[in-house]
Amino acid sequence: MQYTTSYQSPFGKLLLASDQQGLTGLWFENDKYYADCLGPQNTPMETVTLRRTKQWLDEYFAQRQPSFVPSLHLMGTNFQKIVWQILLTIPYGQVMTYQEIADAVAAKLHKKHMAAQAVGGAVGRNHIEIIIPCHRVVGANGSLTGYAAGLSVKKKLLQLEKIEVRNFKIPKESED
Repeated sequence: MQYTTSYQSPFGKLLLASDQQGLTGLWFENDKYYADCLGPQNTPMETVTLRRTKQWLDEYFAQRQPSFVPSLHLMGTNFQKIVWQILLTIPYGQVMTYQEIADAVAAKLHKKHMAAQAVGGAVGRNHIEIIIPCHRVVGANGSLTGYAAGLSVKKKLLQLEKIEVRNFKIPKESED
């Protein structure tokens, strides 16, 4: 059974989902993969995990690095979970490239090389936006590449963390 609640962020409404093990999803309302891991058996109810997630979001949107991470229940392939665990290590206010993540995954799997494109696919399927900070991932050429909730939201999240987005290449069609 999964439980859901919503949260109004400065950048749009969020849907939060959890089960008995932890947070299973956090999506912006316009997200490309909105509620993609939310099963048909879900109930609107605020659980301890969902309340803690809202506290985390309150700290985050107050421009403070949250002092804790709510319990997470990662739902994906083993490869995706490895990538998401690496995303969790990206410090607040910093970014990492897809290639840097690919190199970290390769090292973890004892491989010589890992394709950045494979990592990009796993990053894009992250169900727990913001907390698992896929918005902190950028292209090797300094571009603000894909974000399931849109590049304008990615840009706002980076600016919230005091990251200078003018240092990145922003595709013309996504500029505000």
